[in-house]
Amino acid sequence: MADNIASVYAVQYGTNISLLLQQRGSRFRRAVQVGNYSGKQAEVVTQYGKTEASAPTGRYDQITFKNTPNDRRWVYPNDREWADIVGSFDKLRVLTDPMGAYTQNGLNAMGRAIDDIILAGMLGDNKTGEAGGTTESFDTTNNRVAVNYASSANVGMTVDKLREGRRLLMAAEVDLDMEDPWVGVTSNQHDDLLGQIQVVSSDFNGGQRPVLQDGKVQRFLGCNFINSERLLQTTTPYRRCPMWVQSGVHLGIWNDMMSDVSQRKDLSGQPWQVYIQMTIGATRTEQDRVLDLLCNEA
Repeated sequence: MADNIASVYAVQYGTNISLLLQQRGSRFRRAVQVGNYSGKQAEVVTQYGKTEASAPTGRYDQITFKNTPNDRRWVYPNDREWADIVGSFDKLRVLTDPMGAYTQNGLNAMGRAIDDIILAGMLGDNKTGEAGGTTESFDTTNNRVAVNYASSANVGMTVDKLREGRRLLMAAEVDLDMEDPWVGVTSNQHDDLLGQIQVVSSDFNGGQRPVLQDGKVQRFLGCNFINSERLLQTTTPYRRCPMWVQSGVHLGIWNDMMSDVSQRKDLSGQPWQVYIQMTIGATRTEQDRVLDLLCNEA
């Protein structure tokens, strides 16, 4: 509630409005596929698995037919809303109308909710099958890089882990010539990378696009990095840093962020209400297009 607005009553000190430190909007939306849907669930894609060619068994023999596997990926809607209220009497006591700042604050919160839903779809349970009746858990055996990979101890983010992630994607026939991998990291893993000479030295990264920009790791080993403090953790806890390609994660939009600022004439003082809502869902499109790299932050 906006009861705390009394703390910014104007006493002629200034007219600046600032938002406290927070992630502003979604950071992962730009790195996933997006589609628009309606109904209680939506089929993202119908998948047809691979088969192998075989030699004829003999002249004029019966043809041997292949049994092409197929599956469906489903995404389900998640409702989110945000609301706050500003009293009309309170607005008279501040020098600058706070409605714009309240609206932006709400949009930032909804953007973070988008990231949370995308991350859950990436690394959580997904629904497959003819009508979404099968649950597919994240494959921690084949699609995970261990926290102690290429090390005698549990370590943070390393170049070896990034290399192994790329190798796993390539081994699964993900076409890295067509799309670059994305990697999510927190400030801890970002600092790990800054401490590795292969990342910060131009002698190791060849002539590709700049690795560092204003002290921030933007790209390395053909991977684009997204910094987020909202990455999931195991129960240990180790940080689950996702590595994926854009075609591997789908964001379904039933209703994109919609904001409304209106006066509540049914309430005493006729306060102003800021209301934002959306309905979205996310899923992996295919198991082997998404990995997680476990990182120790201790």
